[in-house]
Amino acid sequence: MHASWLWFSLLVLLFWGTLGIVQKVTTNIISAESALIWSVIGFLVLQPLLYGGPSPLHYTSHALAWALLNGVFNGLGAWTLMAAMSAGGKASLVMPITAMYPLLVVLVAPAIFHESITRLQAAGVACAMISVILISSDASHGHSQP
Repeated sequence: MHASWLWFSLLVLLFWGTLGIVQKVTTNIISAESALIWSVIGFLVLQPLLYGGPSPLHYTSHALAWALLNGVFNGLGAWTLMAAMSAGGKASLVMPITAMYPLLVVLVAPAIFHESITRLQAAGVACAMISVILISSDASHGHSQP
């Protein structure tokens, strides 16, 4: 039996994969800023269904500060992703490139969280970086096609 984190991870793949299509359609119709506001409203609609914990104010101010910072970076990431699409970025390029954001975590985790990275994992990071270059390359600058 797989750990629950794996199933949640696979659901992320499904939800965020669908999200890329939804975000592109949305930013073709409304601005990235408006899309972000409606995205926040979408989050709020889900809260009664997903949150079963203690009062959100139950936590220490230190914990709340980190949670608020999480929201700020999440919002900035969501806005810049939608701004990239709104500025004409193709969903088939923007989504895979922006989906490489975990590379930053992989690169700084050893220093911040004292996690170790194996050579095989480092090779995976290198492959991911190469994939960004390959995905973002413009085929029209290459060989002409008949």
